[in-house]
Amino acid sequence: MAGRTPPQQTPPRAIMLQGTGSDVGKSLLVAGLCRALVRRGLSVRPFKPQNMSNNAAVTADGGEIGRAQALQARACGVAPSVHMNPVLLKPQSEVGSQVVVRGQVVGTAKAGDYQSRKGQLLPTVLDSFARLKGEADIVVVEGAGSPAEVNLRAGDIANMGFATAADVPVLLVGDIDRGGVIASLVGTHALLPPDEQARVKGFLINKFRGDVRLFDSGLSIIAERTGWRSFGVVPWLGEAALLPAEDAVALDTWKTRSGGRLKVAVPMLSRIANFDDFDPLAQEPDVALTMVPRGQPLPGDADLIILPGTKATIADLAVLRAQGWDVDLLAHWRRGGRVLGICGGYQMLGRRIADPEGIEGPPGDAAGLGLLDVETVLKGPKVLEEAQGTEHSTGAAVAGYEMHMGRTDGPDRARPMLTLADGQTDGAMSVDGRAMGCYLHGLFTADGFRAAFLGRLGATPSGVSYQDTVERALDSVADRLETHLDVDGLLAVAG
Repeated sequence: MAGRTPPQQTPPRAIMLQGTGSDVGKSLLVAGLCRALVRRGLSVRPFKPQNMSNNAAVTADGGEIGRAQALQARACGVAPSVHMNPVLLKPQSEVGSQVVVRGQVVGTAKAGDYQSRKGQLLPTVLDSFARLKGEADIVVVEGAGSPAEVNLRAGDIANMGFATAADVPVLLVGDIDRGGVIASLVGTHALLPPDEQARVKGFLINKFRGDVRLFDSGLSIIAERTGWRSFGVVPWLGEAALLPAEDAVALDTWKTRSGGRLKVAVPMLSRIANFDDFDPLAQEPDVALTMVPRGQPLPGDADLIILPGTKATIADLAVLRAQGWDVDLLAHWRRGGRVLGICGGYQMLGRRIADPEGIEGPPGDAAGLGLLDVETVLKGPKVLEEAQGTEHSTGAAVAGYEMHMGRTDGPDRARPMLTLADGQTDGAMSVDGRAMGCYLHGLFTADGFRAAFLGRLGATPSGVSYQDTVERALDSVADRLETHLDVDGLLAVAG
């Protein structure tokens, strides 16, 4: 109608969760908050400007982002996008990482070099954030590490550097389970300059065990010392164990999952990658899954040993030998045990791995474990794609993603582990079928394959739907956040 004022649309909003340190639970809180806001009818997107993790996920457009952001996208009910995590650092050594920008590898950098160059990535980060903000009612942003690391503030794109440039309000997360949460929050306040103190709109306490009323005085002390309001106290969320972990920090507290009769062992390589491959196994009651830390032998009574993916195959093969795990694995093999290799683990099972271009470190090669008659040459381009197919030994359908540098070939490729939907084959099997490997991550998320595979090894499959388990866990986290957090207040301060 002429002259009628068009309806006013609420401009898109954003809120950022930063932490007093790493592993305070930001990733899980963002995922749960995304699901809670979606259930309120909002269009939501997750965002993490910079992540450091070897747990990654493939996006539909052929890129890679942090696994946590893929889970958060799932919580929002949308497909993962490279814009949700525009900068991903994948550690290859103690001092250097592969640098991934908008899903594509742009090179490697030592820690010191990256610190001096990271500010140059801020325009890319802000552009990706603006794209997400343009398609959502609200963007929930996750920081990395802590804004209290003021020695890293120059050129920061992960915490206050981003929040200031994008004008995003911040909530600060403290982890009470590790102790010292009052000092962590008050200390962070003391280290921030006044303008960044003002950007923090409040705090929340995470991982509380017991009667929350016992911490009422603690909340008052923090509020008095900082001037920040409390947005609530979140109890310990056991549902976290059912969801993919953000990075290898989660392995520091790993305990054998389930007391089942089928014993599965996975060595914790120093650059282990995408170990959420094994989450579905951990949820099977008849499987006892052990992630074996360095310094401990591979268990002699294991039925199956799985060599996981790794960000540095040749270097981690040297770690495997230094730990004596190669001796344990070959002894397991001679006893009639079975071995599965996924991605880098598959490469290790071959006769030789060569890196002539120095893709993962200094150029060179190394003898493999020799359980598969194949050889691998590490070279580009990097394969980043979703894939579906059939696993040969069970005839069951599988689905997942490939994420690797390198090409593998040899006589055992004539017995591939998988036939993919496009007609190509992947992986290899030994003549007797006791050693096998492939490049496909996510094998065990396929319930039919998992049941058939475990059944062939003597386990009784549970009939559990892994995907349903993840969905229920996300809903449960969202329920608990609605109960224990001031979500209405959070929406009110979102800018």
